[in-house]
Order: sequence, then structure tokens, then C-alpha cells
Amino acid sequence: MITRLADGLHALRWRSVYVTLAALLVVIAAAVLFTFLEVGQLSRANTEDAFVDLSIRSLEHVQVDIPWRDDITQVESSLVALQELTGAAVTAFSAAETAPTVDGDLSRPAAERAQGPEVRVALSGEIGSNWRRSQDGVSTLYIAIPLYDQDQLLGAIRFAYPVPQLDAFLERLLAYLAILLLLSSIAVCAILLAQSVRTGRRLQLLTDMVERITSGDLDARVLTIHRGEVSRLAASLNRMADRLQNQTRKRQREKDRLNTILRTMTDGVVLLNKRGEVRTMNPAAAHILGVPLRSSHKRSFVQVVKDYRIAALWNLCMETNEQQSEAIDLANDASVHVVITPFLKRRARGYLVIIRDLTQLRRLQTVRQDFVSNVSHELRTPLASLRALVETLRDGALDDPPAAIHFLDRMEVEVDTLTQMVQELMELSRIESGKVPLQRRPVAPIAVIAPAAERLRAQAERAGLDLNVEIDADLPLVMADEGRVQQVVTNLIHNAIKFTPAGGRIDVRAVQDGDAIRITVRDTGIGMSPEHLERVFERFYKTDRSRAIVGTGLGLSIARHLVQAHGGEIWAESVENEWSEFGFTLPLVDGAAEDAPQSVASTENTLGQSSGVMSDATDPIEERDSSPSGVDQPQEEVG
Repeated sequence: MITRLADGLHALRWRSVYVTLAALLVVIAAAVLFTFLEVGQLSRANTEDAFVDLSIRSLEHVQVDIPWRDDITQVESSLVALQELTGAAVTAFSAAETAPTVDGDLSRPAAERAQGPEVRVALSGEIGSNWRRSQDGVSTLYIAIPLYDQDQLLGAIRFAYPVPQLDAFLERLLAYLAILLLLSSIAVCAILLAQSVRTGRRLQLLTDMVERITSGDLDARVLTIHRGEVSRLAASLNRMADRLQNQTRKRQREKDRLNTILRTMTDGVVLLNKRGEVRTMNPAAAHILGVPLRSSHKRSFVQVVKDYRIAALWNLCMETNEQQSEAIDLANDASVHVVITPFLKRRARGYLVIIRDLTQLRRLQTVRQDFVSNVSHELRTPLASLRALVETLRDGALDDPPAAIHFLDRMEVEVDTLTQMVQELMELSRIESGKVPLQRRPVAPIAVIAPAAERLRAQAERAGLDLNVEIDADLPLVMADEGRVQQVVTNLIHNAIKFTPAGGRIDVRAVQDGDAIRITVRDTGIGMSPEHLERVFERFYKTDRSRAIVGTGLGLSIARHLVQAHGGEIWAESVENEWSEFGFTLPLVDGAAEDAPQSVASTENTLGQSSGVMSDATDPIEERDSSPSGVDQPQEEVG
């Protein structure tokens, strides 16, 4: 292992030499190339300036007759004179498109007499020049001079100067620069190799030590023998390794303790840096806030909590630099107590967030308060009536036998009311706790609904109401506990009887609705306002209009739990002073019934969940009596 590591370091050191050497060679090559290009460009520019000056001076000595007509002899003789004077091939171009081109050397091929880019420039009124090679491969400079006659452009004279000596000069320059590049490269390689070998031996031990520490071996040390900078570096590395080893062991022990504490805490703990990013979060905090633990790291605290009240509390802590705390109800129905505390100073500043879950405690307190308040409220009326009747009898009503019998009958009614309330409370408690299993089996809807309606028909007739039952005998079977469903129907019909004035009508219907049977009880009674419909299925819920009617306010709450236990839904619709309709659904045998819960325990089986937002004993706004009990209703038919 150590040998392979040493070989790897050796190769790494040589790779660094290669990289440095390549970089230097690239720089030298770039410099050589730049020099060659610059010298070549400068030589071409000087040569071009000299030949342009020669061409202009030669035109001052030899006059060229342009444009010409049919006779071009005079022009040719002038071009020959210019050629003898400059040593260049000379060609005349007329500005007229119909005039032919005249060349002083008629033996040259036609391609040489064609107009080049320099001629087009000259015919536009400027001196044109162009470097290109002739057909025999010689570098040639072409210069075109425009000719004027009193500001009128007559044509252009082109000079072709062969410059073979320039090519020879550039070839020699390139050879010298290549030799310089080779010698520089050899010198650079020699210097780098010598330096690498000398420093590599001294740093190899230190490199091995650092690699061992990096790999986790904090016991790695290097022996210092020689003096100098490398020895001082080795001693410093040894001291650094000692401190690193001690600090690492100490931090690991502290980290283990902290992780153990955070994992076992039931309170949520979140550590934030000064920018508000989550650095640490324990599982309890992730559970309370309903966020994934791993994805919350290094995210903004505001993005993690997603609650403006907690974010505002944190902002207040940042502004005041003091501890802030507040009880907050989260969106997921959780009640928490949040405490945010700043810690440390300056660059290491951060915030500690403690989140204590108060949901269970709040729920238990609410359930206890609501239950005591509602039970006390419901017991107050019958107990007050009993006390008034007893006092009346004690004050002399016992001496009047007919009055005494009447008061005793009233007392019996109040006792029956209290007894019924206790029985329904016990029944509701058993349903919510799951101690009332449902005996579900396929049954026809008419076999469940019709008996309950017929049982209450006599009571409806005594109240002067028309009870109408419309059920198709061919409806598909439902999965239901026959006795419990009859209890629901009885409660709904009895409620309609109590709140429908004489001469009204009650319609009981059952129709198929998809994979369920929809059962409704509609009356022409006093109705309810829309704001009370949401709370009509709460226990003990009554309105001021229904307080004069005897009832416990538990019947609809029991009905709701029984319907939900069957996998159905229950609802209420009403128009005040016109009509009310209560309905529920039961799943078909081949429909959703197979996935429906099999006992009442599958519904909201906790006291706090079923209570909902129960009204307080002193609440002045309450809904209609949701109990099926009454003076004319036998107790065995309710609750």
C-alpha cells in the first residue's frame, strides 16, 4: 500500500513537471510565432512602401496616354519604358469598360493580365496593393496606381514586382527561430528536472505524512533530521497533527453526545446559522413540522416551517437579539410552543429553535372542557325542573291529589329524560371506542328503512303529519348492520316529526346513486339557517328555537358515527322556514362495501375528533335539537 502510494506521488510530481514544461514550451512557441509573424508583416510593409514610392516616381517620368482608342501602340511603348525603369511587369487598365487591357509584356499569359483586387481598388480612385504568388511560385507584389486628368479618372497602371529575396529572408528567420525554440526547450527541461529531483526527495516524506492524516491516520508523524525550511515545515506539520488529533477526538465525543440527546428528545430542536439556514434538525422537529428530515438541511428556515407566524417570531428575535416564545396552532392541526433563542456572537452567531408539541395536551383539555360544559348545560334543565316540582310538592301540592299526580308525572318525564341522556352518552361512548362491532350482511334497502318508518307512523299521525315512504323494492342490496341502520333512520324521521308543524309532510326516499344507495328524509318543517348546517351533527347541538322541545342533542351525532362506520356519508340541507333534508349513503354489496370499515372503531373514534367544535354552555347560538328523544317516543327506539 505504501509503495503504491509512493509511486502515485512520484507520478503526480512528474505530471506537474510535464505540465509546467508544456506551459513554458507553449509560451516560447507563441513568442517565436509572434516574432516571425511580426517580422514578416513588417518586412512586407516596408517592401510595399518602397515599391509604391518607386511606382509613383516612375509615372512622373513616363507619360501614359489613357484612355486609348483603336491605336494602342503608343501605350505599349510607354508601358515598356516603365518596365525598363522599374523592372516590374506593367499593365494598363482603362476606366472605360469597352477599352481593352494593354500589357507591356505581350508574351505573358492572359491570366496574368486579368484584373485583380488591387486593380478594382485603383479604378475606384485609391492606390491598391496585393501580395500573391505568380504561376512559377515566386512571391509577387502587385501595385495599382490610378491615373487622373483634371480630377477625371482615366484608368490605372499595375506594377507586378517579383520579390524572391523576401521569401529567402523569411525562411532564414524561421530557421533561426526554430533553433532558438529547441535550445530554450532543452534548457527549460534540464532546469525543471534538476529542481524536481532535488525538491521531490525532501517533500516525499512530508507528502506521505499528509496523505496518511488525510486518510484518517492521525498518528502519522515525520522525523526531522536536516535543517532548513523543509525541516521547519516538518516540525510544524507534526504539531499540527497533534492538535488535530486532540480536537478531532474531543469533537467526536461531543458530537456523539449531542446526536444521542437530539435523537431521543421528544421536543423539536432546530439550529440555524446567522442567515437563517437550517444546520441541524432532530427527528422530533421534522415530525412536528411535517417536513422531510434530510431535505431540510441547508434550506431556509422560512421554507422549512412554511408558517408566517413562526417566521415572524424568528424575525423579531433577530431584530431584538432576545429570546422570543409563542404558542402557535399549525396548519396540520398541531398546537406547538415555539421558543427561539440567539446564541454566540459575531461570525458564529446563530439561533436555537425549540418546538414543543402541545397537540395532545390541548386536545385533552378541549375535550374535557367541552364535555363538562355540554353535559352541565343539558343536565341543568331537567334538574331545575325536578327541583321546582319537588319544592312545589313540599309547599302543599301533596295535599291536592290531582295536582300531586300531575307533578309526579312531570317528574317521571324529567327522570326519563335524564335516563335517556345517560343511556345515549353511554351508547355514543361505546360507538366511538369501537366496542360496538357491526354485524354487516347483504340486505335490501326497503327491509331496513320501511320498518323504522312504520314504527313512527303512529307518532306522525298524532302530530298531524303525512309520512310518505317511496322505496323501490328492486334496489340492489347494501352491506349494512340492519339494526344500526334502522337506528339512523329512526333518528332522522323522529327529528323531522319534532320540527314539522301540524299539516306538514315528511318524505322518505331511497334511490341508487352510483355504487351506493342514497337515503333521504325531507320535511316541511321550520328549517335551519345555513350557518348552522355545519354543526348540526355535533353532540348536544341545539338552537334557541329547539330548546323548548325535549331532547338530548345526541341522536344526530350517533347517526353520523354509525353511517361513517358503514363507509357512507351523511349530510344536511335546509332552507329556513321552508324545509329540511337529512340524507346518508350506504355502499352496495358489489361496490365500495368491500373496502368499507367493519366496525365503528374505523370512524373518528376519539372523543376529541367526534366532538368537533362543540358549543359552550353559555353560547347563545345553538342549532336545532339533534336528538330523537321526545315525550311520545319510547326509549327503546332511540339512542
